[in-house]
Amino acid sequence: MQSHNDGEVWGLALDEAFVYTSGDDNQVKKWDPFARTCVETAIVNEASRKAKKNRASTLGKHPDSQSARGLAISCNGHLAVCANDGSVTIRELGDFCTTIKELHDSAEWIEVAEYSPDGSMLAVGSHDTNIYLYDVNNDYALLGKCTKHNATITCIDWSMDGSYIRSVCNAYELLFFNMPDCAQDPSGASNTTGTDWATGHCKFGWCVDGIFPSGTDGTHINGVDLSEDQTTICVGDDYGLVTLFRNPCRKGHQPKSLRGHSEHVVRVKFGRGGLNGYIFSVGGYD
Repeated sequence: MQSHNDGEVWGLALDEAFVYTSGDDNQVKKWDPFARTCVETAIVNEASRKAKKNRASTLGKHPDSQSARGLAISCNGHLAVCANDGSVTIRELGDFCTTIKELHDSAEWIEVAEYSPDGSMLAVGSHDTNIYLYDVNNDYALLGKCTKHNATITCIDWSMDGSYIRSVCNAYELLFFNMPDCAQDPSGASNTTGTDWATGHCKFGWCVDGIFPSGTDGTHINGVDLSEDQTTICVGDDYGLVTLFRNPCRKGHQPKSLRGHSEHVVRVKFGRGGLNGYIFSVGGYD
């Protein structure tokens, strides 16, 4: 039996056959969900570094550089591991124990990152309120920063054609940015009405207005995902629930609630490819 064992588990990413998780215990783990086994374990980082400022809240004993709460997988086979000191390590999925590139632009810890649908760009959302955009094909050179948010970045979605990013922060902002110049589109909500989105992680917007129970302020919603056929919305919350809604979810809609976690659920993902038909979730401190 193997598991994460220190602090919290936040990182969750899937390819078409395996599940990848990361936590505050200096571990990135690769799981075979059908065999119910851990296939391989990598470390987050050998270096021991503190966060530049504003540490992530954790009961874990590992240094910030060895704690990771954001994972992203590209269609080209890269895995990005985002650490609590603001660093990002890039690995090949076939050898994810070996770091091929390390990025140090973020001033604070990172909980969200997403590759563009064609794998050519990586967007990293930081607690320093910026989204950092990297050119994957040019050795992850920094293309620019989206700087218009006023709080921690919690959600990022790419449009299918890679021309837009929409993002959410803890200041209850849903903003839209043109790619790759990182310029904000103040009319993005109306300009993207007919846009197809590669993912559905943003917890604000017309399609997800109904995921918030009455009397809540929205902070209890931690993770959102949209199924590949776009019929179902999955939500992870602070009450230990994984809830399912029909898409679009307007106010007044009732979910199907799935219980099992004993703590807050921070990430939820629909499986695709060989994992289609499954939902995967991670609970922060359980």
